[in-house]
Amino acid sequence: MANFTQKAIKETFLTLLDEKPLSQISVKMLVEACGINRNTFYYHYADIPALIEEIVTGEAERIIAQYPTIDTLRDGLSAVLEFASANRRSLQHIYNSVNRDIFERYLWKVCDHIVETYGVKALKGIKIGPLDREIMKRFYKCECFGLAIEWMDGGLPENFNLQLDRFCELQTGVIEEMAKRAEKRV
Repeated sequence: MANFTQKAIKETFLTLLDEKPLSQISVKMLVEACGINRNTFYYHYADIPALIEEIVTGEAERIIAQYPTIDTLRDGLSAVLEFASANRRSLQHIYNSVNRDIFERYLWKVCDHIVETYGVKALKGIKIGPLDREIMKRFYKCECFGLAIEWMDGGLPENFNLQLDRFCELQTGVIEEMAKRAEKRV
C-alpha cells in the first residue's frame, strides 16, 4: 500500500510541477489533487524538498542502473537528456527553485557515473598515472555537467539532440589525445 501511495504522490506532484512553478505548489494543493490527507503525505515525506529529493534520486539511480556500460559519451549524455526532455517543464521548475541544489547534486552523480563508465572503456589498456586519470575524469565530468546546466539555463532547446551530436563529433579524439600525452609520462 505504501508504494502505491508514494507512487501516487510522486505522479501527482510531477503533474502539478508540469503545470506551475514549485513555489506555487503547497502540500495542501498536492494532497487535495492526490486525494489523500496531509498526515498520509507527512507519513511518507518530511516536506516537499524531501519528495523532490526522492524523485530525483530515484531517477538518477534508474539512469545509472539502465546504463551499466557506456560505449560513447553521447550514449551517456543521451540518457540524461532524454529524461530532461521528457520532463522539461518539471525539471525547469525544480531547477529554477530554491531546491536547485538537489537537482545539481544528482546530476553531478549521474555525470560521474557516465564519465567513469565511459572512461573505463575508452582508456582500457592504456597506462595512465592516477593523477592524470583523475584530471581527465574531472575534465569530462565538468564538461558533461556544464553542458547539462547550460541547456537547463537556456530552457533545454528543442534541438538539443542536434547540439549533442555536434558536441560529440567535435570532441571525438580528445580523450585519446589526452591519454597519449598522459601515457608518455608514465
